[in-house]
Amino acid sequence: MSPNWSRRDTLKLASNGFPLLSLQGLLAAGTHHPAPAKKVIFLFMPGGVSHVESFDPKPKLDQLDGQPAKLDSYVAGPKRKWLRGLWKFQRHGQCGAPVSELFPHTAQHVDSLAIIRSMHSEFPLHARGNVFLHTGRNVGGYPSLGSWITYGLGLVNQNLPGYVLLRDAYVPPGGMENFASGFLPAAHQATHVKDEGVPVRNLTPADPDNRIQRAKLDALLAQDREFLRIQGGGDAIESAIANTELAYRMQSLVPDVLDLAKESEATKKLYGLDAADKPKRLYGLQCLRARRLIESGVRFVEVTCPNLVGMNGTWDQHDHLKRDHERNAFVTDQAVAGLLTDLKQRGLWQDTLVIWAGEFGRTPDTGNGDGRDHHPFAFTIWMAGAGIQGGVTFGETDEVGDRIVRDPVSIHDLHATILHLLGLDHERLTYRFSGREQRLTDVHGRVVRQILA
Repeated sequence: MSPNWSRRDTLKLASNGFPLLSLQGLLAAGTHHPAPAKKVIFLFMPGGVSHVESFDPKPKLDQLDGQPAKLDSYVAGPKRKWLRGLWKFQRHGQCGAPVSELFPHTAQHVDSLAIIRSMHSEFPLHARGNVFLHTGRNVGGYPSLGSWITYGLGLVNQNLPGYVLLRDAYVPPGGMENFASGFLPAAHQATHVKDEGVPVRNLTPADPDNRIQRAKLDALLAQDREFLRIQGGGDAIESAIANTELAYRMQSLVPDVLDLAKESEATKKLYGLDAADKPKRLYGLQCLRARRLIESGVRFVEVTCPNLVGMNGTWDQHDHLKRDHERNAFVTDQAVAGLLTDLKQRGLWQDTLVIWAGEFGRTPDTGNGDGRDHHPFAFTIWMAGAGIQGGVTFGETDEVGDRIVRDPVSIHDLHATILHLLGLDHERLTYRFSGREQRLTDVHGRVVRQILA
């Protein structure tokens, strides 16, 4: 979807009198078709949640427990054995979807979820798997999902960034490449908001009436515009100018958006902010901030799961599976369910898409009897909210959860479906780079229409 006017041409026009405040809106290409979703919340669960112990129960593993396992995978070996599911499942809601006792709060929302049991990825390594999940590529330098969405749709609120990342001090494997704008203009990269301390650095003006800061900013922008004129344009310079103006405007709104003083005690409790456990409290804080940001007009918000156990991603339990999966679920489950409830109560459900996903699943067998290993061949995610048909379970794995036997869904298919729900055709949302029209889904991807409302 390359517009007829280039960004460079648009900025040249803007330099003749158009305020930069309007530039982001001019650069937005708009939708390809009517769509229900306007905003996205991505609940990223790095490390590899065990699908056979969350949303894809396998009673056959109880029968095979302790017996030699013979899987044709990268972790195959003579000492591996089947490992039974460590948590019980119960059916919930009118749809009767089985959910592990790990997620009692999320289980109350199954009639609103589309559970996809047939996800697969191409990479068993965390860094490559995470980057692939976020960008559709297995190497750095490509735009993330959030960046593509803000590029395609533009800003909702001119005083807020389009893409916000809510995280703790931990950065998942793959690093900042997971959240970068790649070859897209830098205005589309994620703005990071931390859970502790100062959420966004240098957000408070040094002078109370802003006169000094505004004067400095005007001088800086004058220099940048002159440099842009001399260079004849350039995305890097354009983005620097746009980001500088946005940072200035953010000072007036971001502190208010992140301030929870206006939230009722009942709402805070809904997210678990009254919990004695600090990580649970902080994750609840970030999920509540996600709702506030979406409500205020941020287009794409990602919430990373805090790294609680020092592994390569929170859910990466090669050992101590029972202890650490329970810990992770305890920290995240209430806040996730609280977010879903809050979106429904505030009328945000109809146009907000929620995605809960990690980069892969975990093996149905074990090499040490105490954990499971990486499993990209079959895993589970769920989607909810705008345009999603609730109470649906899509796809199927074999009797042990090793391989997909019905309706496989690739990462590219997931991306195509997300873009479709936002009114963007994944084959038309393009950006010319390195001699060809690039897209999030590369030359792959299909919309999974079976989960759409």
